[in-house]
Amino acid sequence: MSKTGKRYKEAFAKYDHSQTYELAEAMNLVLEMATAKFDETIELHARLGVDSRHADQQVRGSVVLPHGTGKTVRTLVFAKGEKAEEAKAAGADYVGAEDMVEKIQKENWFDFEVVIATPDMMGVVGRLGRVLGPKGLMPNPKSGTVTNDVTTAVNDAKAGKIEYRLDKQNIIHCSIGKASFGAEKLQENFEALLEAIIRSKPAAAKGRYIRSCTIASTMGPGVRVATTGR
Repeated sequence: MSKTGKRYKEAFAKYDHSQTYELAEAMNLVLEMATAKFDETIELHARLGVDSRHADQQVRGSVVLPHGTGKTVRTLVFAKGEKAEEAKAAGADYVGAEDMVEKIQKENWFDFEVVIATPDMMGVVGRLGRVLGPKGLMPNPKSGTVTNDVTTAVNDAKAGKIEYRLDKQNIIHCSIGKASFGAEKLQENFEALLEAIIRSKPAAAKGRYIRSCTIASTMGPGVRVATTGR
């Protein structure tokens, strides 16, 4: 147990950590323990039965959560000409090309959460691979952020589209909303994300796919969720 604050210890003592709970009960427990003075983020952590070291067992994709994430999303679109104007009309926060590359490189500017690019701009965006990649911001066709349909991409990002991908421990970590959403909306976001992860199951994956699934608030302990049959 890495966190030893009084509030955390009190929350940790509220339930049986050896037990796996049905989603509704698990969500209620997590919300009961989300007692910080700010609106805590609720996260899903899913350990998968795959090996991320193998290219044919990667799990990555995106999904628009029914109720969004509760966060204001700032979008940067790399486009030129008509597509640049289309991005601006769709509500993109920043639109540009080489000028944005220079701003990021020279000013270490990262005042955005989602990067979208038209296919013809990927040669330009590729110069930023070393800085965007580690931050999980590099546009990717699989996540719908490399596209000529910039209007849909911007609208999806603003509506609560999230990306999910494996880490080196074969775990996916994603936000599913804020504690203030309430249990029902958070459960619907949970189901949407988990179903998307299941649809992304690699053909090379063998055995049980969802090894374990945990939900937790920003400051609270994790509660294991039953995923039998998934």
